Amino acid sequence: MSRQGLHLALGAFDGVHLGHRAVVRSARDAASAEAGVAGALTYDPHPSRLLRPESPTPAILKAGQNEERLLEAGADFVHRQAFDAEHAAIEAADFPAWLRKTFPALRSVHVGENFRYGRGRGGDVGTLVAQGRDLGIEVRPVPAVRLADEAVSSSRIRQCLAAGELELANAMLLRPYEAEGTVIEGRKIGRTIGFPTVNLAWEPELRPAFGVYAVELVFRGEALPAVANYGLRPTVESGPVTPLLETHVLRGTAPTTGDALRVRWIRRLRPERKFADLTALQAQIAQDSAQARQALGLLG
Repeated sequence: MSRQGLHLALGAFDGVHLGHRAVVRSARDAASAEAGVAGALTYDPHPSRLLRPESPTPAILKAGQNEERLLEAGADFVHRQAFDAEHAAIEAADFPAWLRKTFPALRSVHVGENFRYGRGRGGDVGTLVAQGRDLGIEVRPVPAVRLADEAVSSSRIRQCLAAGELELANAMLLRPYEAEGTVIEGRKIGRTIGFPTVNLAWEPELRPAFGVYAVELVFRGEALPAVANYGLRPTVESGPVTPLLETHVLRGTAPTTGDALRVRWIRRLRPERKFADLTALQAQIAQDSAQARQALGLLG
């Protein structure tokens, strides 16, 4: 660890939304003021995995995606703290001393105004300010960011994604929601109706609303415009199936089986539904593709 003064943002940071970015920016500003280092401490896995194993909070993004966005937001490094039984047992009164021991160069801590910590979530921002002062650690609470008259939060983003309110979710995330995975072999039904698809091996903890979306496939540094269906494929499947993310590339060379890529979700076009036959499905996909082209700004 550098001997420069460390200014640390603390939080679960799932999704790295506008409010999280404000916390990281506070640490970044403090570090810049004294040529110090800005860091972000987050938890892996999410604390609910240990505290509520019967109903854990579903992650918006994978840990690696969150880390990428924290670095983008201004952190010089990300510390993934294992949230295990030992860490969960730290009393609130002992947490600042744990921070000091773990990060000897710590100068300031930056948290959201509703931050809680310690065993049983016994500490809050007020106690952290007082306890930090005794150890020479400045604590800077950061007010919540509001959008559309409500506070931005990970729980609100989860609700929006599950309800199909993608544009509001993306506005709170600042960057579009993304899926990451590897291309897998499909049944090739799309090819028979003129719309070959790229199928992604992707099983998110939080399932977005089933439906058709205008998306971009980010592959080898290029963003390929595409239309995607995420869901159960009721027109071609009759029994219980696992949700699948299928994308049809509108322009460019599609990735092939085994390729790693990410899908950037831009706009939801409609809910998923069952059609009478493949001919009806083909006609609808043609309409969906035209809508996706418009949403993605394609002229032809």
